[in-house]
Amino acid sequence: MRDEDNVAIVANDGGLPEGTLLPGAVPGAGLTLRDKVPQGHKVALRDLAEGEVVLRYGVPIGYALKPIPAGSWVHERLLQMPSARALEGLPIATVKPPVAEPLDGYTFEGYRNRDGSVGTRNILAITTTVQCVAGVVAQAVSRIKAELLPLYPNVDDVIGLEHSYGCGVAIDAPDAVIPIRTLKNISLNPNFGGEVMVVSLGCEKLQPARLLPPGSFPITDERDPASGPETICLQDDAHVGFMSMLDDILNSARPHLARLNARRRETVPASELVVGVQCGGSDAFSGVTANPAVGFCADLLVRAGATIMFSENTEVRDAVEQLTSRAATPEVAEAIIRELGWYDRYLDRGRVDRSANTTPGNKAGGLSNIAEKAMGSIIKSGSSAIAHVLAPGDKLRQDQRGLVYAATPASDFICGTLQLAAGMNLHIFTTGRGTPYGLDECPVVKVATRTDLARRWHDLMDVNAGRIADGEATIEETGWEMFKLLLDVASGRRKTWAEHWKLHNSLVLFNPAPVT
Repeated sequence: MRDEDNVAIVANDGGLPEGTLLPGAVPGAGLTLRDKVPQGHKVALRDLAEGEVVLRYGVPIGYALKPIPAGSWVHERLLQMPSARALEGLPIATVKPPVAEPLDGYTFEGYRNRDGSVGTRNILAITTTVQCVAGVVAQAVSRIKAELLPLYPNVDDVIGLEHSYGCGVAIDAPDAVIPIRTLKNISLNPNFGGEVMVVSLGCEKLQPARLLPPGSFPITDERDPASGPETICLQDDAHVGFMSMLDDILNSARPHLARLNARRRETVPASELVVGVQCGGSDAFSGVTANPAVGFCADLLVRAGATIMFSENTEVRDAVEQLTSRAATPEVAEAIIRELGWYDRYLDRGRVDRSANTTPGNKAGGLSNIAEKAMGSIIKSGSSAIAHVLAPGDKLRQDQRGLVYAATPASDFICGTLQLAAGMNLHIFTTGRGTPYGLDECPVVKVATRTDLARRWHDLMDVNAGRIADGEATIEETGWEMFKLLLDVASGRRKTWAEHWKLHNSLVLFNPAPVT
């Protein structure tokens, strides 16, 4: 990856056998493999002494635990992970990326909302205050899709915002603000058109007025804004039997569906995109193909005036100096430090650290530790200055554009949930090992890091970034391919494979507060 690297990864499908002579006029030219090396795994380009730093991406990813001869397979059992970079003495807003030429003239067909946001889909979302009502809402959604949705052809879908929160929790604990504001802000996601409909049990700790206080959001019907959200309470005396609950939910859904059905797509500038980027099932190719291409696409989006969010605290922690140095202002840098410091303390309370992030699949794909994984993850953010920072569950304001660091855990499901709360209307998800991840609330564009994965999962992956490693496409070409695909998906001209198969993961709230 860099001239100073003393390891490289094997790109060949199936890896390379012992005795293979490495070709090419690169630092490893003329080198013979001492071991069978799996695809994506590292090989030493020269002899490494015990304790010597191992460099990939031009940065330390570990220290040799014993002498490693040139041509050897370098895996996690041979490396000591570097210590985490301290959060003091960091470079603060020292890098000033050159101002790129604006990218004008790109548009998509979206749904304008009263609050100024734009949706890429036109969905009725039914908010729930507590897990207790999830089964009833699931039955109601099934009936709405079968009985009502055909009557409203301009509505894309009806979904229930199911989650595990609402009761049995320390609702007044300081950190309870995170799941509560997450649920509130997801209910206001641009893809839901401002139609807020709530199903409550009645006795839960998270009461509707606490979740969505009166006056805290625009009301699209004729009711007084001070009345709060329209709520169906299952414990109301009026409900006699299960069918009455379902009928009440269906009747309440009708006016919401009618208002959504009256909406039409209109041409809007690409600057109205709010794109979340994330990786899951990562491998050593993530930082070589898919994530660099996403980073190039991120720069295009910023040039077009759009908003792009990158996240995953533990997967950027080892690149913290890259974040703080690229901050647009010292205040942004300090916000990055504040969020990562909070997360360090959160992990410490659980007696773990960032090393707990790396999965067996990551290691099987060639990532030895979180330090190596972070270097391949951070490149998804591209090269623009970091303009804003969001705490978990926070919602973007209309004046917050450009590159945004949304501080979230690295868990695919929690990260996606928090990015939805932030206002994401389109999602890019890269994977090397493969995952059928998807979201009901937002289109998810899936990017494969390897051609083998794209070939085997041909009806699950939307983009094959493995062509970069194959020499068939460049990072720039693949980044442009993604950018244009995003405009088509946002416009409804293209469906992602996850949408086609109706694959979606549940919302998973980040709840650092106690459970009682």
